[in-house]
Amino acid sequence: MPVPVYYMDSRSRSAKTSSIAKIRALLAKVVESAPEAVRTGDLCAIKIHFGELGNDAYISPVFARAASDAARAGGAKPFFTDTNTLYTGSRSNAVDHLETAIAHGFVPEVCGAPVIIADGIQSNDWREVALSGDCTRLKSAKIAGGILDADSMIVLSHVKGHEMAGFGGAIKNLAMGCAPFVGKREQHCVKFQVKDAKCIACGQCVSVCPTGAATLQKVKGEKASINQEACIGCGECMTVCAPKAIGMDWEVGIEEFTEKMTEYALGAITGKKDRLIFVSIVQKVVPLCDCVPWSDVPVVPDIGFLASTDPVAIDQAAFDLVKAATVWPGSALDGKAGPGDDKFTAMHPNTRSELQLSHGERIGLGTRDYELVRI
Repeated sequence: MPVPVYYMDSRSRSAKTSSIAKIRALLAKVVESAPEAVRTGDLCAIKIHFGELGNDAYISPVFARAASDAARAGGAKPFFTDTNTLYTGSRSNAVDHLETAIAHGFVPEVCGAPVIIADGIQSNDWREVALSGDCTRLKSAKIAGGILDADSMIVLSHVKGHEMAGFGGAIKNLAMGCAPFVGKREQHCVKFQVKDAKCIACGQCVSVCPTGAATLQKVKGEKASINQEACIGCGECMTVCAPKAIGMDWEVGIEEFTEKMTEYALGAITGKKDRLIFVSIVQKVVPLCDCVPWSDVPVVPDIGFLASTDPVAIDQAAFDLVKAATVWPGSALDGKAGPGDDKFTAMHPNTRSELQLSHGERIGLGTRDYELVRI
């Protein structure tokens, strides 16, 4: 039987149909259909991405307040949360991470709940959880303590592209966003290499590499080099490389990465059967993750808002809505894709965007069979 994915488009015609009102309405609809998802007394984690400093596509804290208000209305005690990053930047430890969240407006006076970094100061607060026998890549996953200790969870996801996952939605939000440093490293099972002919020795890869694997080598004529033993596969060097001089062996690593990521998403919801609500914002659909310290022009017009109790169903719905959309003039996809085209593969041709959906269904994370319910 298809899982309902509730949908409201981006058009606002009055205060009653403002974006905030729509998110509240969608949350109310899901709570009505799944009244036990958030209960009185719950410590309710609201999983969100606070955005890297310099990025402006992340979910607004004003939007996010709808989730904390919904949790409080159900008698729960909400808190906003994310985990520290694998790469260096403004969120690689809990102190910097909290300061970034505050700078982006995630303070109780705005978003309605405190912020707690789920994996601790230095990403050492985590526990190993067993995965189901249907998982083919991993037997267990390392999940942040703050996620495991929460009684229920509302997952707020910004739909966008991603350099390695192709598509970023609820599954990626769960997988990367609920894993500590070591869990992220386990998922990033690929290695990166420099194409000397394209390298301009700008040093951007060196500045973001968390392990010092990326260096500028004078012996190579001031070209970047990546130490394969020190590389942990986070991919940040590839993301910041303007001339696209850094790449990976896509044939070898991308399928394993995508399936491991999906299996980590299953680990993130351990112990929370029927205690989950997913809300996806299909606006500002930019080419790259909110982890980069900038935001490009969206590739499609703003589409709307989705809510469900199933992470695979809501991701499939978001994927299909973006696929059906027209391309935004002047964006990275202008002239390269149109209505009916897979926008995420068009942006990142070597990725396997839909693999996370098919693998997620295969391992019991959710179903791709959904019914889009307009409210």
